[in-house]
Amino acid sequence: MGMADYKGKVKHIQDTPFGYTLSVIGGKWKMIIIYLLAENRTVRFNDLKRQIGAITYKTLSSHLKELEADGMVKRQEYPQVPPKVEYSLTEKAETLLPVLEELCEWGAKNQNH
Repeated sequence: MGMADYKGKVKHIQDTPFGYTLSVIGGKWKMIIIYLLAENRTVRFNDLKRQIGAITYKTLSSHLKELEADGMVKRQEYPQVPPKVEYSLTEKAETLLPVLEELCEWGAKNQNH
């Protein structure tokens, strides 16, 4: 179902597929996290923090937990000292990558206009 199927029927945006999608990937950082995990395949927390830059540790941790709860990010913890934790995308998140690719193409076409 597309946006046209909901025309005139939406009382609350969160009740639509679009609303669900926004709840999973919306906000300032989630799409950036997904993009970097797609680009790097598997990333440790501090490497992800370093690549993003301006995000706080607390915010990154919170967003990773939310993405994990939504089935988008897989957290792999290794029992060693010091602790090693790696993050990667799930199969569910991989299905979102063509949409992100389309967003990148849109940006490439419209960035300098």
